Amino acid sequence: QVQLVESGGGLVQPGGSLRLSCAASGSITSIYSMRWYHQAPGRQRELVAAISSSGITNYADSVKGRFTISRDNAKNTVYLQMNSLKPEDTAVYYCNADLQIGRAVSNYWGQGTQVTVSS
Repeated sequence: QVQLVESGGGLVQPGGSLRLSCAASGSITSIYSMRWYHQAPGRQRELVAAISSSGITNYADSVKGRFTISRDNAKNTVYLQMNSLKPEDTAVYYCNADLQIGRAVSNYWGQGTQVTVSS
């Protein structure tokens, strides 16, 4: 069974930092693009950052200069380092990835991890 499992969320004060991790497990042949989304209460899920299999990254304007996405292909893991956190970063953060299982490539979601930025 293929899974994406996030960890690292929690409560942090404004200006603080958190590091999210997302590990892919199961009978995975290859991992292509990996992404982080967030969804605040009452709002649509939004793309925060993405990284290709070759390491090319892109970010939402709201997080540029504060968040860094990276991946460890040997561990099938993607990370999101979040610095200078603001209350408006409060949301559930979801990992998303394009995974090849056998010959088929499909899109998978993790279960989400809550990030709360508050004093």
